[in-house]
Amino acid sequence: MTWLVSALVFWLCAWALNVWLAGSRWRRNLAVRIFVPVLFGVTLLVLWEGLVRGLGVSPVILPAPSEVAKVFAASTSTLWEDFNQTVLKGALSGFLIGAVAALVTAVLIDRSRFLTRGLLPIGNFVAALPIVGIAPILVSWFGFDWQSKAAVVVVMVFFPILVNTVQGLHEAGAMQRDLMRTYAAGYWQTLVKLRLPAAMPFLFNGLKIASTLALIGAIVAEYFGSPTRGMGFRISTGVGSLSIGLVWAEIAVAALAGTAFYGLVAWAEKRVTFWHPSQRR
Repeated sequence: MTWLVSALVFWLCAWALNVWLAGSRWRRNLAVRIFVPVLFGVTLLVLWEGLVRGLGVSPVILPAPSEVAKVFAASTSTLWEDFNQTVLKGALSGFLIGAVAALVTAVLIDRSRFLTRGLLPIGNFVAALPIVGIAPILVSWFGFDWQSKAAVVVVMVFFPILVNTVQGLHEAGAMQRDLMRTYAAGYWQTLVKLRLPAAMPFLFNGLKIASTLALIGAIVAEYFGSPTRGMGFRISTGVGSLSIGLVWAEIAVAALAGTAFYGLVAWAEKRVTFWHPSQRR
């Protein structure tokens, strides 16, 4: 019980410190804004460690963070191989292909009433399809390597980006479009200089949603067929062989990769849409 009491005391102290920092005059300082969520995460890990050790939970049910860290350190080569297969090959390539395809399709829809009325309803239908239903089909079409995982990711990210981009292209006001016409600007000039910049907040909203869906899609697709590597493959086989520490290490890598991916998109959004009110302090 000593572990449990120590963890609870640490949690209460850290909670009080976070509350004080969140309300202090330094709350807008960059270091404080980084420290607060980091301390919150460390607090959860300490509480997790104390609960597992204090209550004597079996490692098969829930390993302690320290045990996961040991497995992580001992399996770096395996984790890197799985990261390369799932994130860099499957999720990232599918994300880029889906984003480019969605942007091009959004421009075509903007030019065609037929596509606006025909493709978008189909897009909503496809977006509602369960990933566990389409993943086996795409794996049988594209094989067991990373190409089938990229195809699943494309299907998952295409329509969120498409819908947000189409909505963003209509964000420019009628007065702004009339002004471009008075300057004798054609469709493509108006698109590049007015409508696409106005659509950027919507586009990045779709990209941020897709950044999390991409990793989920790649991991789930590996459950339905994969070479002997990849996060989804390792998680499924690890659960079957009761290598729970390795499973949690893979989950930690996936969480870190997803956070970094989302953060990179958010960083690009701040640089591109610095003029938008949402980016102003």
